[in-house]
Amino acid sequence: AQQRPHGRCRRSVHNPRRRSWTPKRVKGPASLLQLLSIPRIRWSSSNEDDDKIELTRAEVESLRSEIADADDRESQLKARLENIDEVLRYARLSGYLHIRSRWTQLPGEPPIIDDADVDDWLPRFVVLQGQCLYYYLKSTDLSPQESTLLRDVVEVGQLPNFVPEDGKTRYAFFILTRQGLRFECSSSCEIQVDSWVRAVRSDCKLAEAGAEAKSKTSGGW
Repeated sequence: AQQRPHGRCRRSVHNPRRRSWTPKRVKGPASLLQLLSIPRIRWSSSNEDDDKIELTRAEVESLRSEIADADDRESQLKARLENIDEVLRYARLSGYLHIRSRWTQLPGEPPIIDDADVDDWLPRFVVLQGQCLYYYLKSTDLSPQESTLLRDVVEVGQLPNFVPEDGKTRYAFFILTRQGLRFECSSSCEIQVDSWVRAVRSDCKLAEAGAEAKSKTSGGW
């Protein structure tokens, strides 16, 4: 009788289905740039024409242009975000208001036509910062469309409420400059209007006495 060996040995089983796969080498950035630099690129997984992918030089340049445009858009958006962050951080007051401008009647001029019913209110992002009022078209704009120095403001007052075509009551106030230009501002939020009136009056150091009475005669409503 044959004796079994005391030591154990593992049987090496050969499985014909097992194969050793070696991963393909991943191309680095330099290799990819080299691919994009050649006039014509072709990838083929088989000998059939339907499986071929080709890029011409024009297509490669188009891809490069799209990447460059995306980088430019990203830079612009980043600059806008940084700008609005700085505005909101240092502004005493900011927010969207509907605004229109009017010139006051000067001595010797004919009476101003009553245009109270003209709906020419435009939304603007208004910022009270430092010694200026800034008027932006949008909050993400990098520069304001217009500005008013607080030292030029001679009067701030309430205006009568009104109801536009949308049926929502608007609360309004005005800012009058020494040049005779009057900015009329409105909002559907009464608290917002009160906050603006108090803030601008405080910064301009205007007397509140008689401001409401003067506002009733400052323009036609």
